Amino acid sequence: MRRLGPPSEIGRLAAPLGRLLDAAWQRMHWWVATMAILYAVSGITMVKPDEEAVILRWGRLVGDTPAVQQHGPGLLFALPRPVDRVIRVQTKHVWELSVSTLATADRWRDGTTLDPLTQGYALTGDHNIVHVDMVARYHVREPAEWAFYGPNADDVLRLEVTAAMVRSLGEMTVDHVLADGRKRLIATATRRAQAGLDAAHSGLELSSLELTHLAPPFALANDFDAVQSAFIGAETKKKEAQAFAQSAIPKAQADADAKLQAARAGVAADLARANGDADAFRALDREYRANPVVVRERLYRDGVDHAIGAAAVDWVPPPVGDHYQGFRISLPLVEAGAVAQTKDQSKSTRGRDAQRSTDTAPTPPMAGVGGED
Repeated sequence: MRRLGPPSEIGRLAAPLGRLLDAAWQRMHWWVATMAILYAVSGITMVKPDEEAVILRWGRLVGDTPAVQQHGPGLLFALPRPVDRVIRVQTKHVWELSVSTLATADRWRDGTTLDPLTQGYALTGDHNIVHVDMVARYHVREPAEWAFYGPNADDVLRLEVTAAMVRSLGEMTVDHVLADGRKRLIATATRRAQAGLDAAHSGLELSSLELTHLAPPFALANDFDAVQSAFIGAETKKKEAQAFAQSAIPKAQADADAKLQAARAGVAADLARANGDADAFRALDREYRANPVVVRERLYRDGVDHAIGAAAVDWVPPPVGDHYQGFRISLPLVEAGAVAQTKDQSKSTRGRDAQRSTDTAPTPPMAGVGGED
């Protein structure tokens, strides 16, 4: 049995408080139990379908691998605060961040000076000044890494995008940047910004980078517009010339091919005709060597027939002596109006034939109509 001693001064002072607590417990013990149960289950968290969650226990990430650290949609059981802290991250949502660190606030006003302390700008590879205003779209790729940055991840993203854009602009000329080099500029800056985000373990993935404003300083805008217009005009003329060349060159090639084919066909036809004539001459030569009399008479008949044409011909054998005696050739008159002219021509012809027959040696057989007088 416990020995009871004289009460101490502290016991006497604490006795009223003890009686008060004992009375409260006797009357409100179920409230305390309820609060204790609610506190114990306060660590249960509902993770939505588009979210992933991570658990920080005393500020340290729970789990050794990403598969254990990241928890998908559903109920997540964790210890109540301050032991565990559940961070839910929307991994399927795409966020937008305006990056105006390289833009000037008064770019729409008639500014004639550039203050480096109040206006952002970047330098191109040929030492020209440009202002750049961008919109970065991103989403959370690694919730476990993003949990240690939280809202500060926007600052990391803005810093990496700015650094990547400054470096990319420094490698390109201003004409290329303002003309047809924007796609290359965006692709290079996006790749470098993503590399910086990965190196910083931000857990962010850059979805796209859009240039909402890219222009030289306002004081030089007119000059750059004139250069840009001249460049566009030169490109237009170049494309027109290329289009004309693409239509003219095939046509010229087609015409040349057609003329070449026609020339080749003519050469082939002439060669075939020449070969045919040569073969006919060789065949005639063989026939003449085999039977010269027959061939000579046939050639004689063919020659006379070709010379006289449509005249009625009675074939006269070659003369027995040296020449014909009183031989005459008559042609039929086709038109009555040509009688006199034909007679004159016949007389002159007979005179020439008679003179030729008396002055020359024996001639080959000739053809005529009417025979001897």
